[in-house]
Amino acid sequence: MKLFPSNTIAWYVARMFLVRTLAFILGLVLILESLDLLGESGKILAAAGNGEADLWTYVMLRVPQIIELFLPFAVLLATLVTLATLNQNSEVVIFKAAGISAHQILLPLILAAFGVATINFVFNERIVTRATATLTVWKANDYVKTAQKAAPRTARWVRGGDDLFNAETVSGTGDGTRLGQITIFDRVDNRLTRVVKAARARPIEGGWRLEEVSIFEVAAGRVETIPALDFKTPVVPRQFTTASIDPKFVPLWQLIPQISEQRAAGKPVDVLIAAAHHKISGPLSTVLMPLLGAVAAFGLARSGRLFVRAVIGMFLGFAFFVADNFMLAMGSFGTVPPIMAAWSPFLLFLLIGEAVLIRTEE
Repeated sequence: MKLFPSNTIAWYVARMFLVRTLAFILGLVLILESLDLLGESGKILAAAGNGEADLWTYVMLRVPQIIELFLPFAVLLATLVTLATLNQNSEVVIFKAAGISAHQILLPLILAAFGVATINFVFNERIVTRATATLTVWKANDYVKTAQKAAPRTARWVRGGDDLFNAETVSGTGDGTRLGQITIFDRVDNRLTRVVKAARARPIEGGWRLEEVSIFEVAAGRVETIPALDFKTPVVPRQFTTASIDPKFVPLWQLIPQISEQRAAGKPVDVLIAAAHHKISGPLSTVLMPLLGAVAAFGLARSGRLFVRAVIGMFLGFAFFVADNFMLAMGSFGTVPPIMAAWSPFLLFLLIGEAVLIRTEE
């Protein structure tokens, strides 16, 4: 009934798994980064003033992204190789003959995978987010060296009811918010009725005071110019002064308060909520890999079906990655609730793995 009937066996299995995980991720990073650098080196060196040092800078920024993307694959491959090796050498038969259950055989791998997931989470939020933000700006500038600009703190496009607002400049906060060169697409039942343009705008109770206004009436096809207009709308200043957020650039502990700020500004936050939950469920997917690959550990190696079992385990692992990306995309489109988009693949394949293990081995 002990979790680890033999500490020696538990450490032996966990060490095999960790060594193979490290070997696979190092191999994948080396191969994929070499191929990626071959494709990008010409663009990097084409920028004026760039040299060998910039190639190494690109490598240092790109490697964290590759590790984040392919670490779960490395864990899956390490699981299959570890369990297939134990099976091939009849060590699984020895373990079970000693009274160790299938779950007790897998538990050291699951705990080691949880440790990998914890390190992966910290690595993603502390290093990958910064590297991704820096590389995105550098790549968007065609690898030309420039001072990195801070992310904009304003949003030019804002929606209030059916109306759409576009402001060329935004300054101040709260009641001191000032908009410059603003265009309002006034719509009724999703039909454009008029286009209102103003040189300046400031908030008033229940709407905005527009100055130097030009109004184009769509139905009449005429333009009217007036000095000022009080435009009634539910749009509030905070909607202009909250920045658009890319979750890839923001660690989880900063993303959570920013989601609250976006929600208070009346902006949709389902995509951000799904991304925040996936920052946890993504790294935690490594814990599933020993369970999904467990089919390769059991069954007699002499039966000749070890390769088939390994293929089945690989299929289950890759099916999880497909389902995870599919549900995340569905969450981005608003088709499914954000928490369901982030966690349903993990829970589904956890149940599938447990069902296969219990019905076949326990």
